[in-house]
Amino acid sequence: MTSIKDIALHCGVAISTVSRVLNNHPDVSQDTRDRVLQAAEALNYIPNTSARNLVRSSSDTIALLVKGVSNPFFSKLIKIIDREITLRGYTLELHQMDTSEDELRIGAQLANERKLIGILFLGGRFNYSPEEMALIHVPSVFCTYTNSFGTLDASAYSSVAIDDKQAACDAVDTLVSLGHRKIAILTANENDKSISELRFQGYKDALEKHGIAFDPNLVANTGTFSDMRAIYEATSRLIRRDSSFTAIFAIADLMAIVAIKALSDHGRSVPQDSSVVSIDGLDLSEYTLPTLTTLVQPTEEMGLACAKSIIDLIKHPGKHRQFTFETVLRPGGSVRKING
Repeated sequence: MTSIKDIALHCGVAISTVSRVLNNHPDVSQDTRDRVLQAAEALNYIPNTSARNLVRSSSDTIALLVKGVSNPFFSKLIKIIDREITLRGYTLELHQMDTSEDELRIGAQLANERKLIGILFLGGRFNYSPEEMALIHVPSVFCTYTNSFGTLDASAYSSVAIDDKQAACDAVDTLVSLGHRKIAILTANENDKSISELRFQGYKDALEKHGIAFDPNLVANTGTFSDMRAIYEATSRLIRRDSSFTAIFAIADLMAIVAIKALSDHGRSVPQDSSVVSIDGLDLSEYTLPTLTTLVQPTEEMGLACAKSIIDLIKHPGKHRQFTFETVLRPGGSVRKING
């Protein structure tokens, strides 16, 4: 692990100077401060504040670090994880972070500061490198994560997720089986190296499988999973750009719910004028009008697997496993069969 001595050597300054910069003391020139901070980031320095917590001789605390806490799918999953961790005699500590923050660096810092015995990561990138993983020195499990864009060996990480690409393929297959060929997609980001990109790839793969040409005009990017105004505006832009689609695949239930409202406001009813299908299985989606057709993630089983995995890793460090769950189609009233 990088120390302040390493930073001092790298910058050619005294260890005491590095210490003053990292502790935000004012008696350091701006040029030196910038060099030290840049070196700290480049060398993956993680502040070690555990000395402040020496009175805590032991810990039973597992952190749940949530990136994208406003994602409604996470709410139920968090409750299940909390219940299972507590039932097994451990303490769960919830930490929220912004979607722009680096979850691994924050996790490493929390592990030092809070004397954690484990970390559960919920949400984040799917392209971790071995060098980034080396920052984390406590047992960790990545929830809703697959190593799709990363370079990790399966022996180096534990995860719990669905097959996002396959779920997207299944959603499009459902629409094609009902006669739809002009299928739009409502996605967060085509290149986020995470869930959105995988589901977008699944959409394209399904179109190719069925001999349907990909049309970029039928792609609506929201930039978010949970900002309803942004989702509404993205759907409205799609309708104004090309209203000839007969169906929308929304990569998440909340997007689909907002899309139904946008379609209605633009004079298009669901499913008469446009079918809508999505992925998640939120409880809320059972109470939309019409009831949403969606591929349900097995939240209970996934939450149990997350809790069990982290506790198993704490007891048996290094025994990593990856759990992949299947989604199940829950029929609703938001899709209909068309002719041609």
